[in-house]
Amino acid sequence: MSMPTICVQNNPVPMCQAVTDLIESIALEETALSHILNAEGEHLQRVIGMEDADFCKLIEANESVSGVIAAVSDLEVILKDKLEFISNNLYYPSRTDC
Repeated sequence: MSMPTICVQNNPVPMCQAVTDLIESIALEETALSHILNAEGEHLQRVIGMEDADFCKLIEANESVSGVIAAVSDLEVILKDKLEFISNNLYYPSRTDC
C-alpha cells in the first residue's frame, strides 16, 4: 500500500480549496485508522488461532488491542473536533468561490 498524497497548489490557495484539502486530510486519517484497526483485528485472530495460546498470551494480546483501540478512539474525537471546526468556522458555501 502506498502513502496517500495531497496535491500542493500554488499560493494563494482559495478558501474553497483549503476547506477541501482539510476535509480530504480528515478522510485520509480515517482511512489510516481503519487500516490500524484491521491489523489489530488480524493480530487478535492470529493469537486466538495459535495452538499453544495460553491464558497469559490471550490477556496480553487483548490488552495490546485495547490500548490501540483507546488511542484510535482518542484520535477519532480529535478528527471530529477538526471537522466541526471546519464546518462551524471555515465553510461558507458560495457559488462564486468554487
